[in-house]
Amino acid sequence: MAPGLVERTSADDKPVSLAALTAEYDDTLRFYLNGTKVELDSIDPEITLLEYLRGIGLTGTKLGCAEGGCGACTVVISQLNPTTGKIYHASVNACLAPLVSVDGKHVITVEGIGNSAKPHAAQQRIAVASGSQCGFCTPGIVMSLYALLRNHEAPSEVEVEEAFDGNLCRCTGYRPILDAAQSFNNKRCGKSSANGGSGCCMENGGSCGGPNGRSSAETNGVVKEPGPEKKFTPPSFIPYDKSTELIYPPALHKHDFQPLALGNKRKKWYRPVTVQQLLEIKNAWPQAKLIGGSTETQIEIKFKAMSYNASVYVGDIAELRQYKLEPEYLEIGGNVALTDLENICDEAVKHYGDAQAQPFEAVKKAISYFAGRQIRNVGTAAGNLATASPISDLNPVFVATGSVLIAKSLDKTIEIPMNTFFKSYRVTALPENATIAAIRVPVAAEQGEFIRTYKQAKRKDDDIAIVNACMSVKVDDSLVVKSANLVFGGMAPITILAKNASEFLVAKKFPDQDTLEGTMNALEKDFNLPFGVPGGMATYRKSLALGFFYKFFHEVLTNMADTEKLLDKDAAIPEIEREISRGQKDHDATLAYTQRVLGKANPHLAALKQCTGEAQYTDDIPVQKNELYGCLVLSTKAHAKLLEVDASPALDMPGVAAWVDRHDLPSPKANCWGAPMCDEVFFAEDEVFTAGQPIGMVLADTAQRASAGARAVRIKYEELPAIFTIEEAVENQSFFEHYRYIKKGNVEEAFSKCDHVFEGSARMGGQEHFYLETNAAIAIPQPEDGEMIIWSSTQNPTETQSYVGQVTGVQNNKILSKVKRLGGGFGGKETRSIQLACIVAVAAKKIKRPVRCMLNRDEDIITSGQRHPFLAVWKVGVNKDGKIQALQASVFNNGGWSQDLSAAVVDRGLSHIDGCYNIPNVSVEGRVCKTNTVSNSAFRGFGGPQGMFIAETYMSEVADRLGMPVDQFREINMYKPEEKTHFHQSLEDWHVPLMWKQVKESFNYAEKQQEIAQFNATHKWQKKGLALIPTKFGISFTALFLNQAGALIHIYHDGSVLVAHGGTEMGQGLHTKICMIVAEALNVPLCDVHISETATNTVANTSSTAASASSDLNGYAAYNACVQLNERLAPYRAKLGADATMHDLAHAAYFDRVNLSANGFYKTPEIGYVWGPNPADPSLENTGKMFFYFTQGVAASEVLVDTLTGDWTCLRTDIKMDVGRSINPAIDYGQIEGAYVQGQGLFTTEESLWQRASGQIFTRGPGAYKIPGFRDIPQEFNVSLLKDVEWKNLRTIQRSRGVGEPPLFMGAAVFFAIRDALKSARKQWGDESVLSLRSPATPERIRVMCSDPIVGRARVEPREGEKSFFIQI
Repeated sequence: MAPGLVERTSADDKPVSLAALTAEYDDTLRFYLNGTKVELDSIDPEITLLEYLRGIGLTGTKLGCAEGGCGACTVVISQLNPTTGKIYHASVNACLAPLVSVDGKHVITVEGIGNSAKPHAAQQRIAVASGSQCGFCTPGIVMSLYALLRNHEAPSEVEVEEAFDGNLCRCTGYRPILDAAQSFNNKRCGKSSANGGSGCCMENGGSCGGPNGRSSAETNGVVKEPGPEKKFTPPSFIPYDKSTELIYPPALHKHDFQPLALGNKRKKWYRPVTVQQLLEIKNAWPQAKLIGGSTETQIEIKFKAMSYNASVYVGDIAELRQYKLEPEYLEIGGNVALTDLENICDEAVKHYGDAQAQPFEAVKKAISYFAGRQIRNVGTAAGNLATASPISDLNPVFVATGSVLIAKSLDKTIEIPMNTFFKSYRVTALPENATIAAIRVPVAAEQGEFIRTYKQAKRKDDDIAIVNACMSVKVDDSLVVKSANLVFGGMAPITILAKNASEFLVAKKFPDQDTLEGTMNALEKDFNLPFGVPGGMATYRKSLALGFFYKFFHEVLTNMADTEKLLDKDAAIPEIEREISRGQKDHDATLAYTQRVLGKANPHLAALKQCTGEAQYTDDIPVQKNELYGCLVLSTKAHAKLLEVDASPALDMPGVAAWVDRHDLPSPKANCWGAPMCDEVFFAEDEVFTAGQPIGMVLADTAQRASAGARAVRIKYEELPAIFTIEEAVENQSFFEHYRYIKKGNVEEAFSKCDHVFEGSARMGGQEHFYLETNAAIAIPQPEDGEMIIWSSTQNPTETQSYVGQVTGVQNNKILSKVKRLGGGFGGKETRSIQLACIVAVAAKKIKRPVRCMLNRDEDIITSGQRHPFLAVWKVGVNKDGKIQALQASVFNNGGWSQDLSAAVVDRGLSHIDGCYNIPNVSVEGRVCKTNTVSNSAFRGFGGPQGMFIAETYMSEVADRLGMPVDQFREINMYKPEEKTHFHQSLEDWHVPLMWKQVKESFNYAEKQQEIAQFNATHKWQKKGLALIPTKFGISFTALFLNQAGALIHIYHDGSVLVAHGGTEMGQGLHTKICMIVAEALNVPLCDVHISETATNTVANTSSTAASASSDLNGYAAYNACVQLNERLAPYRAKLGADATMHDLAHAAYFDRVNLSANGFYKTPEIGYVWGPNPADPSLENTGKMFFYFTQGVAASEVLVDTLTGDWTCLRTDIKMDVGRSINPAIDYGQIEGAYVQGQGLFTTEESLWQRASGQIFTRGPGAYKIPGFRDIPQEFNVSLLKDVEWKNLRTIQRSRGVGEPPLFMGAAVFFAIRDALKSARKQWGDESVLSLRSPATPERIRVMCSDPIVGRARVEPREGEKSFFIQI
């Protein structure tokens, strides 16, 4: 059916200019901001709401990704909703919202709801529940919770759980945030203080997270007898009083929405308020860009440099935000927000009944997994249609249901059937001068029609589809198909009807095996994807298309009579749905050694400031006088000669002040940097070695102008051959010089005597750090002696100082390197942050003005490096009894284009390749591959997780080849106390066997194995898996000289204490732990101890904050300073008595001229390992102590896998960690949970991809790179600390163990549980070959490993010379 003319209206034939048409439009923006009226009669039309807010000093709202994918920029916009007629408080991504969109509304930021002196309950509860670590994401999370509370007086558990689907956090593991948020759910516990009760179970020290909301005293319906009194101090939640909230400004009830015309010569915004005004604008300027939620347009502007001179904001046209429930269809106004559409669908289901409302159930299901709540609050169906994305979740529903689009222009109204709307990639049948006024979705037949929708993505929530589908069939009374629409997204450049399959179904009896088989054959013809199809994943996408129909076929059969014989009941099982997540912690773990301050669960000292937006990060520092903004110019080629770099077009642009490159350095040598090898340059010289290598920087008076100037720089290249993967590097012998090995015993002799020798390989990909705060730096030149202050988001202030001195040509004593806090680091800011800081410093020196630069997310990803991908080729000798006799392995990591810390990373991989297993004969060697990717760097774990992954891979595969349960195999080979590692270090205080036993007991592991075996035997398309994984992680820098730290402590007249130390605070709670150590040592209240910042003029020559050793090193240095001060104060304590305050002591000591400042120092004793080869003295190889001690842990995970799609969920994880005597269990629990979830991401959802055609990284933001979200954590997440043991040999500060990195490998328990489930799936189809599973275990990788007939017929093999679209490095 072609577009049909419905109505023609008369129009003046005379053309009217847009300027003349809008001459009478208002030009003043009026809105409220945190309760205060704002009027703007001139705005920069190119800035977003976020840029406006930060520009006026409201820096609590953060920029995390600029694409609406992380939620750090979340604010609340309150408005009178034209769809419902009620006030709605919408959480919104300020990074996408155009400033014009807030006219007539109330904007509420995190600063507007409370401060640290008087916080909002949402802010306070997240803070005291340890829901904020680095804090950069926290304001956005607070505002999502605030929006929920404003819209729902008593939110349900489900509403709370789903409130954060548009927010990401990289630190916490989400559990404490959800616990804090669930405290507002009054239905969960009638005793909550918010309800006026005595306090819910969580408030009183228990857990609200028991199954089905039971208290922690209940298990399986049995109430336990009360035990001894708990001494854990529960979080002190303040009551939530809704009456104290900011009111909706009364003036806005009367706000008269006038048409607006705002802007300048470069760009104009138009805001019509009637359809007639909109159509007049489109008639006068058909090319004008219509914008509703700006969720797509702002990304085009930001990342694709698209420019729209005339933009029309249509979100305030009330006529387009209405809906009608007609007898034959539901008419949805084009600009109805998706959140409202969800509610409309619920109303439609009640109105039409279940059968006829199937289309609306499908629409709601499609919306529910579409982006996050912030996007759904502003996104519209019309916007979804107009952008014509081939992976839109809604478009297949509209096409399959036979929906009709109503398009209006000034002279006519037409109807466009949805099955004719999409013409080609991003091209539609919508006339240029028309707008989408409405969509009519027909109701389904009362009987005989079946509609279902499906979607598979990399991550369940807030993710774009890999493939989606909506399928509709109508059958007669004989169950013969009358019509069929099988519509797919992600299978072609447009949303497309599977023509062959749909036509085949017609006139076929639906419940017939031949119908199923024939349709599957037809689908194969419809979607004969080539191996190199754009977007990649040919086999997976094809298998999803087939699998979706197979699922649909059997779901429909369940609604038909007499189909039992044909029905595959397992295929008709609904997709995996999560329960409300829950979890428990052992809050009594530290009771045996709790002191006055130490051992107590104090919240992070900056948590409340982070929750209120008061905490300051690098880019929050107020703008300096005459400050300029820098934007990097980066290589777009992976390997090429630089033929020409012409910055003159940029310098001719308004606002551009300067161009900076290698010629602005004091000498050619100053351009060289790198740790430890100086093999990198700050600015490219004659050749670029990776896409994303800095060539220069453009300086301008605004960030937008700097960015525009950077795009204007002309660069000519001559491309050269490039190497990307480890396999390519090995084939081409492309290595850095570094080579190390560890040898113990005689592997060749052992192999010759073994009963079995097995060989294999282990392969894992990298991981993007995805700290929420991207790299940022501010350089402030001083007027004298070449001095400069450099603020940087770095883990390494001293190395920053050193290199800034180098590039500015002054000594280190002239450079002051400062860090307030980092919005996450994870190793990514240990060395890679230096590059930006130095480039900004060069710029500031050249132009003699302050220069600031904060990288966009995509810039950060393509310049800052990742976790190293690893490949190991292994050989294991084992006897029949399961005892391993020998291990030989060649290990390679992908270093990227420069060495950076890659050598130390591969070394740590070698030192952890034994896992927790005693192998008498070992020979392992490591090489660093030189490729043309971004230079990979430190990342939490630093090679340790890769080494342990190799270990658990060979353990799993060897156990399978022996026919032995892998847990038994692990137990046979597990280290015992005092046994020595392959580098001859004795395992003291070795508790892994004990924790292994305890976790098996808490998990009911044996019973769970039986349950899973029974489940798998009775479920064809769903499988469960189980894994129990131990870890040991060596604590110390492997570079001996780094194992030192300093601290400086001042006691002031009033008794307050100021501490400075060499570590940086990045969310790990280092400052909190140091303050606790000092408070305990000096016998002062914790509130009297303060750390202001980390700076090189207070503590010099610091090591980077890394290696999980910072609390050990800096804590002991601070303690050393306290010892000195206590010695000086001892006479005054004796004189003034035990009750004397520090104020009294300091006052008396000062008047006696006693020094109340002390410089502390600490270096780790005993360590110093000699690697092989050591040509100077081979006899010293493999001698010396490598690590001061090992942090240990055990985790068990259970997963459920949908083998038709590759979808999965973690049902439960239990973790037990040995952290010694915890300084602060709240901090340590947060580190364990956060590290685990980051590890789960490493081994499952986080896959880095490069585009083969361009050599550039593809996964450069949350749209393509998927870290775990709130709904990805284990449904049951239990964490405990080892207790009731002695740590006889642990000689650390307070006998605590480092905890930042060790728990990360626990996330591999999910990977190996998935592998366990896959083994069952494969065995079901007769495939009992050993499964070699590459990490990460993405849904694609899971699905294609299942060995069932459907994936077999979907398999796509490359033709000769054909290569994949993406490269997995």
